[in-house]
Amino acid sequence: MNPVFYHNDSGRAWVTIDNPPVNATSQAVRAGLIEAMVSAERDNCRTGVIVCLGKTFVAGGDISEFGKPPQEPHLPDVYWQLEQSPVIWAVALHGTVLGGGFELAMAAHVRVAATGTRFGLPEVNLGLVPGAGGTQRLPRLVGAELAADLASSGRMIDAQVLFDAGGLDAVVDDDLEGHIGKLLDSASSHPLTTSERNILPVADDYFSTLAVSVEKKAKGAKAPLLNIEAVKWATETDFSEGQVRERQLHLALRDSEQSIALRHAFFAERLVSKPAVIKNVSAAAVKHITVVGGGLMGAGISAACLAAGLNVHLIEVDESAVTAANERVTGLLQGALKRGKITEAGFEAQRKAFSCGDDYRASANTDIAIEAVFEDMRVKQKVFVELAKHIRDDAILATNTSYLNPEEIGADIKNPQRIVGLHFFSPAHIMKLLEIVATKHTNEQALATAFSLAKRIRKVGVLSGVCDGFIGNRMLAAYRRQGDYLLADGATPQQIDAAMRAYGLPMGPYELQDLTGLQIGWANRKRQAPTRAATERYVSIADQLCEKERFGQRSGSGWYRYESNNRSPVVDDEVEQLIQAYSNKNGIQRRAFTDQEIQDSMIAVLANEGARILEDDIAERALDIDMVKIHGYGFPRWRGGPMHAADTMGDDAVAAILATVDKQSPNSWVIAKKYQR
Repeated sequence: MNPVFYHNDSGRAWVTIDNPPVNATSQAVRAGLIEAMVSAERDNCRTGVIVCLGKTFVAGGDISEFGKPPQEPHLPDVYWQLEQSPVIWAVALHGTVLGGGFELAMAAHVRVAATGTRFGLPEVNLGLVPGAGGTQRLPRLVGAELAADLASSGRMIDAQVLFDAGGLDAVVDDDLEGHIGKLLDSASSHPLTTSERNILPVADDYFSTLAVSVEKKAKGAKAPLLNIEAVKWATETDFSEGQVRERQLHLALRDSEQSIALRHAFFAERLVSKPAVIKNVSAAAVKHITVVGGGLMGAGISAACLAAGLNVHLIEVDESAVTAANERVTGLLQGALKRGKITEAGFEAQRKAFSCGDDYRASANTDIAIEAVFEDMRVKQKVFVELAKHIRDDAILATNTSYLNPEEIGADIKNPQRIVGLHFFSPAHIMKLLEIVATKHTNEQALATAFSLAKRIRKVGVLSGVCDGFIGNRMLAAYRRQGDYLLADGATPQQIDAAMRAYGLPMGPYELQDLTGLQIGWANRKRQAPTRAATERYVSIADQLCEKERFGQRSGSGWYRYESNNRSPVVDDEVEQLIQAYSNKNGIQRRAFTDQEIQDSMIAVLANEGARILEDDIAERALDIDMVKIHGYGFPRWRGGPMHAADTMGDDAVAAILATVDKQSPNSWVIAKKYQR
């Protein structure tokens, strides 16, 4: 079926694109546009209008085509033909006008947008530069500064902002096509094309200064800097040369490791919320949420649910705790108001939808009850028992545990099929990851409802089975363990942290521990001690820090030292001496490690643990693991996640690294079947 329709209405061509869901510029759309333009010229149409059916104008290219040889007609040629056409072409813009859609709008001669339409060049998020003139036409419309910002950041701007910058002819509240008709009727001659426009000069150091700022935020991603460079070409060359250079770079980047990884992440995000177990399963309706526990986690969960339009009741132990929890949630809502995330009306609506008390009877009408108390089995079991007395038999009981077994937490509960783990990440109103943990009893509708809730509160839901730490924290434990082995054998905390930052992570493992608190890991290690294999190598340096009450930033010291009111880590001689003393006591001859050795071993143990998680049926797919690490632990998106990164390295290479790791710490690792040689 042809996704492009042409109609000649008394000398005005009407071209309609209908390629759901986002009217992407697929090969069929490109060919349809060429055919429509030929028809309009054949019919001697003076003017033409391009419109899109559905909720949006063209919102990008067909990404599924990017891994294949480009098919004619090529998008730059389509837009050049549009721009050079004797027909005066207008575009009716609504929804989100992104990537190839924005480039289409720029190639047209008249641009009119509905109020609220948003525009952007998101190619940078796929490791690319625009490939159909985006970096060359946009500076000619709105200036090089705004163009470089949009191309390097991928951010979207509102139609009014684009109009004010000179990028639109009009922004209208209603009758979009009627306004376009009036503009075309009044056009006495063919407008100046975008490619013919001059670019206002910028400061000599503008691009170099911007590049320094962007490079810091990019953390190893190359596309943001390349987009700045491409916009710079527009200020140095004519359009024809700049267009060719942009297209060549775009095509070259399609085959780059970073773009392939980013496209993997793009598609993984769309697949991760669709595990096989809930295929064709309907979610239950959810309007009322009960949260037990009003600490940082419970308050964050409450705020996330309120922002999604849900009614939330929070339960605490006594009146003073209720007051504190109420203030904590209100503070989060006020913060959203201050940052412009919600309006005054939105703030008032969320406050009205929130209540707080110490009586479990108030949970009688809840659809999902989430316990968010501290990580203690008996406390969580007690909360579940109390909730089960008052909520409906079909209401979902969820635990926010990070490590404990939800089956044990709900051991005394009837209808265990409605019990599910909902592992939020702190701060829960900001972090996107939500591990959805299925017990052996959890039924499909409970899981479908949990995934529906995740989508509603704008989280990336990932299905996990039951094991210690689920997907994310189980992998984190392996990652930290290898870091400790490296410490004992010759590395330093600052070297390991620097190596992993250079790899693309926002923080190294020891900076991260200081931020979150060493006492969390200490408690888990003590909990695991009775079942730890006697032959496994155990490094006690972190335990010794905790025994000295060096718990991280909040206590003023951990792996690093912290000055008053300053979160910047300072290398501490006391820690260096403690590490050296540990090595001496255990007869370890310390040696130097290169940053590459550190990175390789840390990524290899992550991939190995991920492969074991797949073998144990804790995760359904490797992409699920990648989404957990990207959205919950800051793994660089441009590397695609640890499983994708390991696949890029190659199984044999990872196996060789793991063999070295295993030799350095005998009897400490179980090598996944995938990496056994």
